[in-house]
Amino acid sequence: MTASASSAAQAAREAVSRRLRELRQDAGLTIVELASRCGWHHAKTSRIENTRSTPSTDDIRRWCRACSADDQADDIVAASRNASSMYTEWRRSMRTGLRQLQESYGELFEATETFRVYSTRIVPGILQTEGYAAALLRGIARFHRAPDDVDDAAAARVERSRIVHQPGHRFILVVEEAAMYYQLGNTEVMAGQLGYLLTAGALPAVSLGIVPASLADRPIRPLETFHVYDDLVAVELLTARVTVTQPSEVALYLRAFEELRSLAVYGADARALILRAIEALR
Repeated sequence: MTASASSAAQAAREAVSRRLRELRQDAGLTIVELASRCGWHHAKTSRIENTRSTPSTDDIRRWCRACSADDQADDIVAASRNASSMYTEWRRSMRTGLRQLQESYGELFEATETFRVYSTRIVPGILQTEGYAAALLRGIARFHRAPDDVDDAAAARVERSRIVHQPGHRFILVVEEAAMYYQLGNTEVMAGQLGYLLTAGALPAVSLGIVPASLADRPIRPLETFHVYDDLVAVELLTARVTVTQPSEVALYLRAFEELRSLAVYGADARALILRAIEALR
């Protein structure tokens, strides 16, 4: 699944490179001639055509002008921007701090009717307490060397999560049992987080399923964490957030989600697993 999400973003970038290369070839220009008309070194042309460099808006417009194809510039610029939005590196999105990153999801959350979240290793962000969120974000900020605004970011994440109490939204969450045993923060923080799961899991708009770790011969392996916002999928990788909008790929994630959802336990059985994790803290 990870390869699928990454490959979709890569394919979009390659499609832009291919269109630019075809423009050059249709214009009868060599790589060196195109570079000369654009005013840059020919190596840059080669890097763009081989998807080793992402062209800027100005690069694309110069390229089209050099090929007497100004009428195609807007379409290629739009395609390039779409390709870039599909793959957002954490180091870029975190460079102004984690609080702004949390707040950037506001419009998406408000517009989403049905949230489907699958999480392997952590409690889903929508159900995180402030202490748990701070412990998680502190590790992320350290690893990615982002500005230290962790406390503000954790508060922003909790504020964003108040959407679970707003009408017009539905939350279907599937969490691997192991996520409740990876300790973030001290014992008190973890106890508070697990206790909140007991409360939040009972909210009318929330369906919380937990996949037991003891499940034998499961038909689908644990996957990377992913979120489905109606018809858009966001996959969280170590280095980037990949956005999937291709209908066939979205359908694949939805199918995987339903299979994982069918493995989970709910209600009293889910609460029993949470209580067991709380007991393990003592």
